[in-house]
Amino acid sequence: MANLKYSRQREAIKTFLCGRKDHPTADTIYTAIRKQYPNISLGTVYRNLGLLTDLGEIRKISVGDGAEHFDYDTRPHSHFVCTQCHCVSDFETQIPEHIVQSAQKNFGGTIDGCSVSFHGICEKCMKRS
Repeated sequence: MANLKYSRQREAIKTFLCGRKDHPTADTIYTAIRKQYPNISLGTVYRNLGLLTDLGEIRKISVGDGAEHFDYDTRPHSHFVCTQCHCVSDFETQIPEHIVQSAQKNFGGTIDGCSVSFHGICEKCMKRS
């Protein structure tokens, strides 16, 4: 990133994502960043999210709801996805090493890690029911 020109908008996106556990969509990020930078375009937000993802500074998470979610925490960890409201949140659990080893036995390449998503109904949706 040494040759990358500084961008206030990019830094604002990183700051917005930092410490969040809810993994917002690009539209949510755009809405929040517009409060600080009213002239920012949705395209600029998408380009910066793509760049930050490519640089490994954030993670893009696809959960099947048609929108990409973004995570500032790039360390290996699991996620919970609500099947009703489609919220995505961090889920702390240990993936047993035997699962990765078992997968490696059935795969001709090299497995460097894995990510797991748990699906169900979140606490907020349970309370609404």
